[in-house]
Amino acid sequence: MGAAYYRADSENGDHIDDPSEGALSMLIDDLNDSDNNFVVIQPDEDDPAWFTSVAVLEEGGYEVVRRDITRREHDVATETGIGRIARDLTIWMAARDFPGRPSKHASNF
Repeated sequence: MGAAYYRADSENGDHIDDPSEGALSMLIDDLNDSDNNFVVIQPDEDDPAWFTSVAVLEEGGYEVVRRDITRREHDVATETGIGRIARDLTIWMAARDFPGRPSKHASNF
């Protein structure tokens, strides 16, 4: 069975279905500039509408890319804090649309 929402795959072959914030931190912390340069997180489906990636920069830190074609979002940032990256990505991914997940409704209360 695949991921319910999204999967994370790093260059060295590490794969985690529906990673938690802590698991994302671990994957990012395992990145290096020799054989494990990046991790990509995206829906577990063909032709996903969004993705995010984290890549090691030679000068230090990480390049974080967030792209969602349905919302016309494309953001590239440089970050240094692994915990902050994992937290921000977890929040960003939670706001994405997933097939089968109830849609968000505005309340009139």
